Amino acid sequence: MATWHLGILITTTPLQARPNDWSGRAGATLDFWGVVRAREEGREISGIEYEAHQAMAEHQMKTIAEAARAEFGLEEVILEHRIGFVGAGEASLFLRVASAHRAVAYQGSAWIVAELKQKVPIWKRPVFVRQEQTTTAE
Repeated sequence: MATWHLGILITTTPLQARPNDWSGRAGATLDFWGVVRAREEGREISGIEYEAHQAMAEHQMKTIAEAARAEFGLEEVILEHRIGFVGAGEASLFLRVASAHRAVAYQGSAWIVAELKQKVPIWKRPVFVRQEQTTTAE
């Protein structure tokens, strides 16, 4: 089996683009950025406050990545999640998968995100923008 590369990170700092290893091992590398939308539950938000049980979350993320490696034959998984306040338009999740073929990269990436949302103890609380009401003097 090819060399396996795994990177797991939970951080309070903004997520950054990572250099890509174009070593020729993988025929497909797919990056996914999960970005905080400006609306949640039909209302405008300024961002999302994320909390995590960090040790357990990192353990679950590693377990998911290793399961994806076995299921999809991935050569690389980098999985990073930001906690604390993440503003609308900013990334809260970065995922990179590399595999021999593109279809497997897409399938593995989608599977990892679905598993992450179900199993990793990271909680979110939207911070809604308060609509200021103006009164007019009559």
